[in-house]
Amino acid sequence: MDHSVWSVPAREVAPIAHGGDLGGLRMAYPDAPEPWLDLSTGINPVPYRVPPVEASAWTRLPEAAEVWALREAAAAAYGAPDAAHVVPAPGTQILIETLPRLLAPSRVAVLGPTYAEHAAAWARAGHAVDEVAAVAGLRDAQVAVIVDPNNPDGRTFSGAERRALAGTLRARGGLLVADEAFADLEPVESLCPHVSAPDVAPGLVVLRSFGKTYGLAGLRLGFAIANPATAVRIAAALGPWAVSGPALAIGRAALSDAAWRAQAARDRAADAARLDRMIARAGGRIVGGTSLFRTADFPDGPDLFRRLAASGIAVRRFAERPERLRFGLPAGKGAWCRLSRVLR
Repeated sequence: MDHSVWSVPAREVAPIAHGGDLGGLRMAYPDAPEPWLDLSTGINPVPYRVPPVEASAWTRLPEAAEVWALREAAAAAYGAPDAAHVVPAPGTQILIETLPRLLAPSRVAVLGPTYAEHAAAWARAGHAVDEVAAVAGLRDAQVAVIVDPNNPDGRTFSGAERRALAGTLRARGGLLVADEAFADLEPVESLCPHVSAPDVAPGLVVLRSFGKTYGLAGLRLGFAIANPATAVRIAAALGPWAVSGPALAIGRAALSDAAWRAQAARDRAADAARLDRMIARAGGRIVGGTSLFRTADFPDGPDLFRRLAASGIAVRRFAERPERLRFGLPAGKGAWCRLSRVLR
């Protein structure tokens, strides 16, 4: 008999492809020039300048007042009603993993194709998951997941349409998970101000990413925005000291800097337009994207991917759509020129 403390046997989970992992490409293309130019992610290539952090933030546990200060800054930045509606977490990914564990097994619909970790996380927690192609397919589920702007095609829906969906789900005790990871720099309407509205609460949780917008993905910081009762449940599931002291300090400073965020939105939009022109000259057809990434179809997609990789440039490819490639934004003149030479 197995007397292990582990009552449930471990299951192998097929890995999901993500950007940012250059190890496999280095093995496949050992002669590619170093350093690699990583355009496989949708992270701001011009990061927020990290402010000085008090030395004690590294040597003591975070205090409740510091967590509350970050929650206040996030509420102001995202338009949440107040800090009680905000849950800081060590990255949005952990929130994607946590939410399915707070609900009894149910039927979940994910609007796709989209970020694959959503469906995978709900399935791992024992929910029945379907990927649907239209918003109408979300209305009959107990839990619906919609990413807006969508990754990888940048698809968006009006705030009114998404709020109406949340109301439909709430009316029968359901939940809408609205992933707004790429919303910060886009001209889209957020659902964050509406999380306590009587027609949707408590049937709405909004996820916001910090690392993508501010170019500080390694800091591991993200947020759930929800009505206060739901926020308490999520925070309890994460446990105490979920966010490090340095992340609390840096996150508060960055989220309070509205001028930087406005300038970043203008600059990255200009970069995205420049990248569109470069892709079009290379024969690509833009199929969508955001200010932080562009997605295009190419007649020679697999061959172009290989040429880029052989030149030490990583982009995102999609097994189910070999003609499709996603490009993050280059950082600096040298990176732009390097990409241009291969595309030309």
